[in-house]
Amino acid sequence: MIQYGVVVHGGVGAPTRWSDGCRSAASAAFRILKRDGRALDAVTEAARILEDDGRFNAGSGSTLRLDGTTIEMDAGLMDSAGCIGMVISVRDVRNPVLLARALMRTPHMALSGEGAQLFARKQGLKRFGKPSRYSRERYRRLLHEINHGELALHDPRWEGCDIKALWNFELPYQNVFGVDTIGAVALDTDGTFAVANSTGGASPMLLGRVGDSPMIGCGFFVGPQAAVACTGIGEEIIKKLLARGVYDLIADGDEAREACRKAIRPFPGKIPVGVIAISRTGCAVVSNRQMAHHALIKNNERAISNF
Repeated sequence: MIQYGVVVHGGVGAPTRWSDGCRSAASAAFRILKRDGRALDAVTEAARILEDDGRFNAGSGSTLRLDGTTIEMDAGLMDSAGCIGMVISVRDVRNPVLLARALMRTPHMALSGEGAQLFARKQGLKRFGKPSRYSRERYRRLLHEINHGELALHDPRWEGCDIKALWNFELPYQNVFGVDTIGAVALDTDGTFAVANSTGGASPMLLGRVGDSPMIGCGFFVGPQAAVACTGIGEEIIKKLLARGVYDLIADGDEAREACRKAIRPFPGKIPVGVIAISRTGCAVVSNRQMAHHALIKNNERAISNF
């Protein structure tokens, strides 16, 4: 049985050599849990550290939208005690996960766009700053794919689509042309589960696009039996209510790893997808691409670092 623990991922497709960032996030979260802190505090801190890392597609590393200028971020927080906070399409906020946490002090569960940004200012949260070099490099690769007609090869969502005809940015299309979510799940010493998601989106994206990350049951879910966080192509994750599907399998008796494996099996190989989960009996990191991650678990016998 697990006494307490945390699992962190850096997004499906994130190189495993970046697992050092996940290890730093997991270690900070584990210290909170070791002091009998709340799982909600642990996953929030883990997500904040990854948002500030710059390599991952969240916070300062968030993916630029198709105009090469706009950044819109989503984040979701939830625990098995009933706390929920979701922020959608926020721009000038350094740490969307801290905004989602601040929202828990209000009667609401979700804020979006300008209202979320104004709330962030009132709460004294830091502004965004500049995109990281990793974010800018991803955008340059995107332009290359579009200019060479290779976009659909890398992102099946855009197969058969005409980006120019769908363009919805203020910046004209001709002026421009000249992966993924981070997440953490935890169980604390009181037996409460929590999950945090944060993302800059799945490039390329139209203005206002929202993926699975801030949607309960899709990108994340928590209940009395487990916490689950997902990463990958949001539109496909939403269709399958992936996080809730994994949770239900665990609640019905599957071990965490087997539940994650069953849930991602129906996804076509061309769709990148990953899941992390923690239950009272086990943890899992399952993906169909490489995925930076780290886990720290204290069970009845010993502490386990990664698996």
